[in-house]
Amino acid sequence: MNKTFIPSMRDYKKQWYLVDAKGKTLGRLASEVAKILLGKNKATYTPFLDTGDNVIIINAKYITVTGKKENQKQYFRHSRYPGGVTIETFRQLQHRLPNRIVEKSIKGMLPKGPLGRKLFKKVKVYSDNAHLHQAQMPQLIQL
Repeated sequence: MNKTFIPSMRDYKKQWYLVDAKGKTLGRLASEVAKILLGKNKATYTPFLDTGDNVIIINAKYITVTGKKENQKQYFRHSRYPGGVTIETFRQLQHRLPNRIVEKSIKGMLPKGPLGRKLFKKVKVYSDNAHLHQAQMPQLIQL
């Protein structure tokens, strides 16, 4: 008789990874980071548990996109007031808030619901080379 293996959460030691986004393509970087956050890079992956690791992304303002997306890709937000729609292109948002581009693409690749919100809290995005997580001793990984 086969039994389903459900890993115990106290057996997990969460690791911290450091990713340099300089010159990387947005979608490819976001999909690899989402895999790490979900824990799909581990043998003990369980879809309904938080088995992933923490990720720090630096140099977010140097992220690239292919084709004409720099001028054509649009980001929408709404202030919840009548007529409160704001539309920005990739280039405008990269100039104003480069972290938001990476965060939004990663969040879209995570599950929707309570688990996805919990997983999204484990990614930290910084626009420059400096970050506040030296004490966690993150491992630099190449994606």
